[in-house]
Amino acid sequence: MNVSRLGGPTLSLFRIVTGLLFMLHGLSSVFGLFGGNPTTGAAIPFGSWPGWWAALIQLVCGALVLAGLLTRPAALLASGSMAYAYFVVHQPEDLLPLHNGGELSALFCWSFLLVAALGSGPWALDALFARRRADAPQASVADPAPVSA
Repeated sequence: MNVSRLGGPTLSLFRIVTGLLFMLHGLSSVFGLFGGNPTTGAAIPFGSWPGWWAALIQLVCGALVLAGLLTRPAALLASGSMAYAYFVVHQPEDLLPLHNGGELSALFCWSFLLVAALGSGPWALDALFARRRADAPQASVADPAPVSA
């Protein structure tokens, strides 16, 4: 069995699951779905800083990463938002994520950084659009298009 051919699909599945979980956090916080925000059980008030904006990043970036569309920038923004969450919200409580409740923030941060570094994998809209651009005929300067009058 050639294990190297599993790398692309495995990366795609990792991206899909991570994006889905992140998007679900955003849906629960922005719209109050699935039991609402974990701390209050309701939606976060519109526009409140930083909670609502963090939830919006979770929702939008999670959906983009899930679909594999603009994956690298979306994953980088998601990673940065989770680094902010860890260092501003959790780390002041205690150094270790196990003691400060920051395990999810740390895991999401490093997971999205991995996706930003490695890309979306073959099962993504980014890959589909790249294949279509590669298959499109390229106009060459040496072969100008005929002009009709």
